[in-house]
Amino acid sequence: MNTFKLIGLFGLVGLLGLMGSGGLVRVHAAGAEPWHPSETLAPSELAAMLAKGSKPSIVYVGPRALFRTGQIPEAIFHGPTSERDALSELKHWAASLPRSGLLVIYCGCCPLEKCPNIRPAFSALRSLGMTNVRVLVLETSFEKDWVAKNYQVDRAGQAGSEPR
Repeated sequence: MNTFKLIGLFGLVGLLGLMGSGGLVRVHAAGAEPWHPSETLAPSELAAMLAKGSKPSIVYVGPRALFRTGQIPEAIFHGPTSERDALSELKHWAASLPRSGLLVIYCGCCPLEKCPNIRPAFSALRSLGMTNVRVLVLETSFEKDWVAKNYQVDRAGQAGSEPR
């Protein structure tokens, strides 16, 4: 088999491996995020926005137990989007939103580079035509990158909502 046919065969196998139930999906690889750096938001930026009274839509896409211990004010629970049902529910919820409204997504269950929830959520929202989705960059965890910096936190039962 010549080299070009072999490369073509591996390319086809790779393409088939990327096919999901909804068509092509992006695969996370180190240094190859599905978002552009301009589609991220530092915790300090979001905290400043909230302090000034700005109210973007904020969506938590991680485990329910962590959301119940504390969340960013006004955050809505829609996670963990690494699970098919939660991802489907997020898409259903977002389908009626304006496509250009600011939508901030976060998880913070673990270091961002290893998070199983943020990438599927981001990709799903972008696939719906959402043009102003921002990933809150919690490099280590919600606890270290938000709570420990004394940014405002709503505790369980105080705010936020769980639509499911």
